[in-house]
Amino acid sequence: MAKPIVVTDADFEVKVEKAQGVVLVDFWAEWCGPCKMIAPIVEQIAEENSGKLTVGKLDVDHNTNTAMKYGVMSIPTLILFKNGQPVERLVGYMPKERLMAKIKPHLN
Repeated sequence: MAKPIVVTDADFEVKVEKAQGVVLVDFWAEWCGPCKMIAPIVEQIAEENSGKLTVGKLDVDHNTNTAMKYGVMSIPTLILFKNGQPVERLVGYMPKERLMAKIKPHLN
């Protein structure tokens, strides 16, 4: 079962920007209520799309450089990267169906 990987400022370039394929990064924080609500959905997406999608979680409180680089102003923010380039940005809590509707077109 694929679980989300932890991504940090130190390894973001290797795990996301230089990665081939599709990577979904969840920008979150421990104190964020909506982040806690969306976390199980993000885990389900990671499990159900194993092999097609890598899911990473970046704690914005401990990794401010990457959050600032990508202009993350509110959380949760999910950014979908394809071959290292951001192709989709999803801000705030949303149900799994809406998330997958945005992600699926990039999973070819």
